[in-house]
Amino acid sequence: MAAVNWHVYIHADRDILRGKPVVRGTRLSVEFLLGLLSAGWSEQQLLDNYPTLSSEALQAVFAFAAETLREESLYAFPDAAD
Repeated sequence: MAAVNWHVYIHADRDILRGKPVVRGTRLSVEFLLGLLSAGWSEQQLLDNYPTLSSEALQAVFAFAAETLREESLYAFPDAAD
């Protein structure tokens, strides 16, 4: 499977959700979709509940997040138990 070009699917415009990256043509932010996935939603649940979302767009969300994290400087933080 070829890597998806996230630039085709992810867009940021300061007039849409104050510039947060969203799936192009929607108001579904990358942050929102990743939050649902981290809360246990499946890809199929997302596709069923948000019919404007495609599997390719969801893959673009992951590709965007991966590239963003690769380009960021990350710092160690204490364990949650501390």
